[in-house]
Amino acid sequence: MTSISSPAVEPNLAAHCRQIAERARQAAIELADVAGPVKQAALRAAAVAIRSHTAAILQANAIDLAAAPGFGLTEAAVDRLRLDDARVEGIAAGVEAVAGLPDPVGEVLEQRQLGNGLDVRKVRVPLGVVFFIYESRPNVTADAAAVALASGNAIILRGGKEAAASSKAIVEVVRSALVEHRLPADAVQLVDVADREAVGHFLAMDDLIDLAIPRGGESLIKRVTSEARMPVLKHFSGNCHVYIDRSADHAMARSVTVNAKCQRMGVCNAAESLLVHAGIADSLLPDMAKDLTAHGVELVGDAAARAVVPAIGEASEEDYRTEYLGPKMSVAIVDSLDAAVDHINRYGSRHTDAIIASDTAAIERFATRVDTAVVMVNASTRFNDGGELGIGAEIGISTDKLHARGPCGTRELTTYKYIVSGDGQVRG
Repeated sequence: MTSISSPAVEPNLAAHCRQIAERARQAAIELADVAGPVKQAALRAAAVAIRSHTAAILQANAIDLAAAPGFGLTEAAVDRLRLDDARVEGIAAGVEAVAGLPDPVGEVLEQRQLGNGLDVRKVRVPLGVVFFIYESRPNVTADAAAVALASGNAIILRGGKEAAASSKAIVEVVRSALVEHRLPADAVQLVDVADREAVGHFLAMDDLIDLAIPRGGESLIKRVTSEARMPVLKHFSGNCHVYIDRSADHAMARSVTVNAKCQRMGVCNAAESLLVHAGIADSLLPDMAKDLTAHGVELVGDAAARAVVPAIGEASEEDYRTEYLGPKMSVAIVDSLDAAVDHINRYGSRHTDAIIASDTAAIERFATRVDTAVVMVNASTRFNDGGELGIGAEIGISTDKLHARGPCGTRELTTYKYIVSGDGQVRG
């Protein structure tokens, strides 16, 4: 594998970080007018290269796995870190999927002709430079690089030290593919120092970096939000709700809720709280509780829920605010749809919230009034994912309202500019 790495670390950490950002800024300028087919070809070449370098990537991953016990990783974290032939193929397929998406850059969002003859176009353009800080998952390295490149952005990757060797191997492959297609290798850079102070240096460079994206634990996201001088795209937690309306089909409600909670519990779009309309609680909740406890889920609830199912534990105020990321779920019985919306708006994290109902008026009222990035109607919260929603690999899920919300793919890494064309007009 041809190595196209960044220069060696300079003695001065701040200067070294700035050099990385300056190279990214120059690369972003060079990418700004690259045609979509060229970017797509480079991404397809990167996918081919990832496949052809599977052995080297797995060898690097073995180094990370051997070091994992020293970092105190949980079994689940080690599993997310581990690569095999099938997972490397999945990484390559993910890059190919991004290559197959329409190029968002250059799209004309609005156009109008003014009375004085000026032609005004509002055109989609790349953001520029993205600083991406993320957990120790090698596939995220490739996904983020692909999404950034497809949208014409340069990206600075700061992955977890636990996946350092795996991420380096993947980035070298991607950079080689860029060079082969005469694109700037520095459009994708991996921060090559583990020093946590490096993050602070990058977060201060609002003159070079346009957007910071933290993807990891809440403490990391709070640090980035506190220190960043540039906009931050993030979500703090995924306290996701399923509300079962009195008009819900019971079989659907049980199936969707179990999937939302149990299909994979340690992810941000897993359901953490169940709300049941009082009109169907007696007939539905006992069976629902059996379904969930059969999957090892501990239920805690309010007095009304415990009256219907005595085995449910007592929920505290904090339980309703908690993203468990594991086999525990809060339960509440609500007297109305509006009470459910009020509960979600009070305790939720504006990530993903679902309604199970057949009443179209109830569905519309819930979808309009609940303050959340993604509303699922008669479907599992687990579908809040870029790939599942048809936008390709995502770089994260945003619970912000500016400038992007929900799963963020290539379009969400763009902004716009006005291009005003005339034939000599002057203002009187």
